[in-house]
Amino acid sequence: MDNTIQKLSIWKLIISIAICEFTGIMSSLLSSALMNPWFSSLNKPSWNPPSNVFGPVWTVLYLLMGISLWLVWKSTKPTNEKEIAITFFVIQLFLNFWWSLLFFKFHSPALALVDIILLLILIVITMIHFFPISKAASYVLIPYVLWVAFASILNYSIWILNK
Repeated sequence: MDNTIQKLSIWKLIISIAICEFTGIMSSLLSSALMNPWFSSLNKPSWNPPSNVFGPVWTVLYLLMGISLWLVWKSTKPTNEKEIAITFFVIQLFLNFWWSLLFFKFHSPALALVDIILLLILIVITMIHFFPISKAASYVLIPYVLWVAFASILNYSIWILNK
């Protein structure tokens, strides 16, 4: 029985990470962020990171998001508590998915800014709901919320510089 629970937990981990990484991959593919001459033509602040930083950072952040989701999913806390927390996680993941499309595909830093501010709020709400279920799940999202806060400021700066 214990071995079955362990195998189930490993599958939950794999599924959790796969969902998050797949979301990032699909968003990137659909927005064509790497092959976007429009983005190259934009004015950017001097502190804008090089383009080759974003892929590795997001890969790690999606991994951490998957681990965080898994820690909540495998928890023995009441199901309704987990369902509410996971619902907020799914909403923030949805907003995360749309940001790249709004910014890169639809060339709308303004709409992307609205999206990323909502995303930032939803990440914090998710962390708050994860905390009583698994403190570690909440803590694992700290790099994500910090990066999205930075990305929000960057998005705002690009929008202002290109109005």
